[in-house]
Amino acid sequence: MKKILIRLWKEDQGQDLVEYALIVAAVGLALITTVNQLSVAVVSLYSSITQGLTSIGATGQ
Repeated sequence: MKKILIRLWKEDQGQDLVEYALIVAAVGLALITTVNQLSVAVVSLYSSITQGLTSIGATGQ
């Protein structure tokens, strides 16, 4: 039993796969955060443009 546990402890065949999965997860989280912040900025810009157009239409200029 001790030999089996030692062999399992030293075995590292799946290590690369786990590292790649962690990298993909980190990149995914970064993309989600970036897209979320970008969408807030786009909504703010759109709101600013529509308010500007509304004020131009209301004053008749």
